[in-house]
Amino acid sequence: MPDPDARAPRAEMKIVLVTPEIPGNTGTIGRTCVALDLELILIRPYGFDLTEKSVRRAGLDYWKHVRLTEYDDWGAFVQDRAPRRDQIFLFEDDGAAGTVYDPVYPPDAYLVFGRETKGLQPEIVGAYPDRIFRLPMRSPHIRSLNLANAATAVAYQAMRAYLA
Repeated sequence: MPDPDARAPRAEMKIVLVTPEIPGNTGTIGRTCVALDLELILIRPYGFDLTEKSVRRAGLDYWKHVRLTEYDDWGAFVQDRAPRRDQIFLFEDDGAAGTVYDPVYPPDAYLVFGRETKGLQPEIVGAYPDRIFRLPMRSPHIRSLNLANAATAVAYQAMRAYLA
């Protein structure tokens, strides 16, 4: 019988969406956050009203369980949370630091994603050039993945060591 004290440490990871545009993606990511017990951090402006039915529809009846924190902008988030550099993981299609499989994610990591049409703002990417990772895509026919799919894939990879 497994020793309950030998379990992996509890992770307190967060998914951060910077200026999300599509309510269904935000709702779906919220549902993933509930499944993995992650906090969802949303940074304004949004391309939708957070009370829209489409956010709640994608999150189903789980949306009420999302641990949600909102910030007016990236600066307010950084000022309030003061994340260490090694906690920040940015995800872009062309992440030069490697793939999502390369880092060892600390239990308090911030998994940061940008808006669906343009990604993260240049000032955010420019401040963390060594912290930008990508999901590998084998087909030359795909430019990018849906934000909700990408965030879910990254979250499960990042949480891998903590889900045992």
